[in-house]
Amino acid sequence: MRRLSVLLCATLFFLGCKKPFYPDLNQSGNKRYLVVEGVITGSDSTMIKLSRTKLVDTSKTNLPESGATVTIEDDANTTIPLAEIKPGAYAAPPFNLDPSHKYRLDIKTSDAKEYLSDYVVVKNSPPIDSVGFAANGTGMQVYVSSHDAANATRYYRWDYSETWQFHAWYISEYSNSGERLPQDQVYHCFGNDTSSSILIASTIKLGNDVLYQAPITKVDPTSEKVETKYSILVKQYALTSDAYAFWENLQKNTQQIGSIFDVLPSQSTTNFHCITDPGELVVGYLSAGNVSYKRAFVSREQLPASYNAIYPTACDIDTVFTFDPPQTPYEQAMTDEYNHNSSAYTIVRGLYLLPANPFGGPTAYTYSTNICADCTVRGTTKTPAFWK
Repeated sequence: MRRLSVLLCATLFFLGCKKPFYPDLNQSGNKRYLVVEGVITGSDSTMIKLSRTKLVDTSKTNLPESGATVTIEDDANTTIPLAEIKPGAYAAPPFNLDPSHKYRLDIKTSDAKEYLSDYVVVKNSPPIDSVGFAANGTGMQVYVSSHDAANATRYYRWDYSETWQFHAWYISEYSNSGERLPQDQVYHCFGNDTSSSILIASTIKLGNDVLYQAPITKVDPTSEKVETKYSILVKQYALTSDAYAFWENLQKNTQQIGSIFDVLPSQSTTNFHCITDPGELVVGYLSAGNVSYKRAFVSREQLPASYNAIYPTACDIDTVFTFDPPQTPYEQAMTDEYNHNSSAYTIVRGLYLLPANPFGGPTAYTYSTNICADCTVRGTTKTPAFWK
């Protein structure tokens, strides 16, 4: 017993003496390297995103590169300018992406530096055969199947966008201006998200260029995404072997690090170069080619009965008295809280208590926090055009 007590005291001593550790990181003189994301596509709008790398201890998640001049060039000296549609995002409308030509990207930033990619070949994606799912107790696994009868693709990459219908915890029957009309409802909403993982696959070791049920994403059985109806739009890109090597290395560096058995980080090869400063690092890899799309829907009825969406926050409801004075200190406190900070709350329903309000209408209202009674805090009530 004495030995156990000594060990327990020693453990508590060391746990209580932990101090924050701030590593001395060599961050190359705080340089902000250019990051280029995007694919030159012809059948769809080309979207190129420019940003800058950041220090590892910086809380800001995105540093968009605004004010740049971005141009698509082909090997026949045809140029297509891109317009900045929001900070760091540059777009060009659909155009004829000719597979007999090669294409590159020219970027001139506001600090008078020029960046140029190598010329890349056009590699169009074959159609997606299907987007499906398999649901069990651990979640809903979404997958994609595709093939190229000509055995010419071999290297694939995907990203996706998700849309789902969800609802608030409480139904708000009133607003500050009166009884809430059906067109003003804030109970049913649509949420959306986009992929953040690198999704790639190769059939180079297979006899036929066929991919069957390649995993795309997994949805937790308690997620609001499966509460009512879920939809996913999968985009498929065809890659060259060099582009695949870039994404594979980036995937290992960002998604497969954490244990002693994982690969050591290494610098990903890029096909972008800084013309004005050849020694400057550029992050990104340019590809060109038309993209394939496939959308799938999953309704709640198609999933196991054990799936149960959990609301992301605890929700309480309180009362504000508008006519008859509060009867208790607690009622007074709740009324004062609403009156002093009404923008943080949403009215749920009206209460008709005695004595009646001589001006008509409720004598009190129940209310909750906006996140619990107004679904537009986390989504939109506008039904997407593709929804069915």
